[in-house]
Amino acid sequence: MRSKAVAAIRESEQQLRWLGSLVEYSDDAIVSKNIDGIITSWNAGAERLFGYAAEEAIGQPITLVIPEDRQSEERDILTRIRRGQRVEHFETIRRRKHGSLITVSLTVSPVKDGEGKIVGASKIARDITEQKRTQERIAVLAREAEHRSKNVLATVQAAVNLSRADTGEALKAAIEGRIQALAKVHSLFVESRWVGAELSAIVAQELGPYSAKEQGRLRIEGPSIFLEPNTAQTVAVALHELATNAAKYGSLSGKKGQVELKWQHSPDGQLILRWTEIGGPVVQMPTGRGFGTRAIEGMTGQLKGSAQFDWRPEGLVCEITLRV
Repeated sequence: MRSKAVAAIRESEQQLRWLGSLVEYSDDAIVSKNIDGIITSWNAGAERLFGYAAEEAIGQPITLVIPEDRQSEERDILTRIRRGQRVEHFETIRRRKHGSLITVSLTVSPVKDGEGKIVGASKIARDITEQKRTQERIAVLAREAEHRSKNVLATVQAAVNLSRADTGEALKAAIEGRIQALAKVHSLFVESRWVGAELSAIVAQELGPYSAKEQGRLRIEGPSIFLEPNTAQTVAVALHELATNAAKYGSLSGKKGQVELKWQHSPDGQLILRWTEIGGPVVQMPTGRGFGTRAIEGMTGQLKGSAQFDWRPEGLVCEITLRV
């Protein structure tokens, strides 16, 4: 019997040492306090998390690490502990030794003596500051993605609604061209993290194919201007329409025609973009507004801008004004 009792004691002591080692070397802060909230134990995890050495913390009230505006939390926790209740995964803010704040998840359990009387509490605190920051970043990104997707869909819807053609195939081609123009400018948004796009980059994308084929027939001039997404999309579609029309019917449809594209930023915050065609077929004043004209007018109008078309015999002049 004696040998069994000794073996049981040794096993119990080994288990206590094992538990003590787990507590001491845990990454979490493990703290015990009496029923009045005075700290009675403080492991290495608590030292790392809160910045206080064990000798600094033991004997002090647990409010040592609680910000002033959250002192009532401790009273509520102690009230629940006295009732024998456990507090699980309570997310709150705690203060480190040098004043910085951290977000923690607390689990607090009652501690009883041999007679079953509640004499204190054990507390496990886990630092979730970075986890909360990550969650907040994900939430922000989700809201931004929702906002951007709505803007994209609204712009595509506008491009489709403004599209007209005499045949189904022509309508399909018109819509495809406008959506491709939007897709190209969106690739520029990715580079700027959706802040917008440089106007010269939009021009290079939309007129690049014509510059390669029609060397010397495009003259482009203007200062560096950064456009927010809605304005950039409108400019991209407008340039697509103008270039497509010039290649089919205007100055780029012949061998000697030219296009001059200039823009400036006026003192009152307006972007003035001027498209001038010369040297192409003789232009006849249209009897009605064409489908491309309607698309440009519609999209600039949605941004409270304007588009003026001057059908001169020597070529079209289009002046677009947008606030930037």
